[in-house]
Amino acid sequence: MAATDPAPMSRAVAVLYAIGSPLALVALVFVPAGRIDWLPGWVFIGVVTAVFAASAGVLVWVNPAIYRARSRFQPGTERWDLVLAQVILATAVLEVPLATLDSGRMSWSAVPLWMVIFGYVLLVGGIAVTTWAQAVNPFFEPGVRIQHERRQRVVTSGPYAIVRHPGYTAAIAMFLGVAFALASWWALIPAALASGLLVLRTSWEDRLLQAELSGYSDYVRRIRFRLVPGLW
Repeated sequence: MAATDPAPMSRAVAVLYAIGSPLALVALVFVPAGRIDWLPGWVFIGVVTAVFAASAGVLVWVNPAIYRARSRFQPGTERWDLVLAQVILATAVLEVPLATLDSGRMSWSAVPLWMVIFGYVLLVGGIAVTTWAQAVNPFFEPGVRIQHERRQRVVTSGPYAIVRHPGYTAAIAMFLGVAFALASWWALIPAALASGLLVLRTSWEDRLLQAELSGYSDYVRRIRFRLVPGLW
C-alpha cells in the first residue's frame, strides 16, 4: 500500500493564513503598546517576517510536502496532545502582547541592549533550527501521533543526529528569544510556562514513539538526549 500524504489546505484557507497571520502579529504588537510608531515593534515584526519568509522559501525548495503535514492537526492525533498543544500555543501567543504592553507602554522592565540582541539571536536561531528539522523530516507535524498511513520512519539526519526533538529545542529558544527581543522580563513568565509544557510534551511523545514506532528504541540508545546535548 502506497504512503498517503495529508490533503493540502484549501486555497481560501492558504490565502486567509497568508494575510491574517501578519495582520494578527501587527495587532498583537501594537494594540497593547498603544501606539503604531513604536520602533522596536516594527523591528520585531520586520525580523520575524523576513526570517519566516526565508524559512518558507527554503522549505518550498527542499521539502514542499511539509506544508501538507503541518496544515492542520491530522486524524489520529493523541487526545492529550490536542489539549496540550493548544495550551502551549495560547501561552506562547500571550507572550507577545504582554511583552509589548510592558516595554511599549508601561515600561515595567529595564532590559539591556545586549540582552535584546541576544534575544534576536535566540529567535532567529530557533527559526533556523526549526527550518532545518522540517527540511529533513517529512513527518514533522503539529500534533503527536504515529503516522501509519504515511509509513512513518525514524529520521536520524540533520539536527536529529544531535538531539531527538530539535523542533522543541528550537521552540524553547524562540519562546525565550521573543521575551528578550521585546525587552520584557514579564514576558518570561508565559515563555517559561510554554517551555515547561513543551518539556512535558517531549517526555510523553518520546514514550509513545518508543512504544509504537519501529526503530525508535534503537535510535534512543544512539541519541541519548531529547532536547539539550549533555543535559536531557
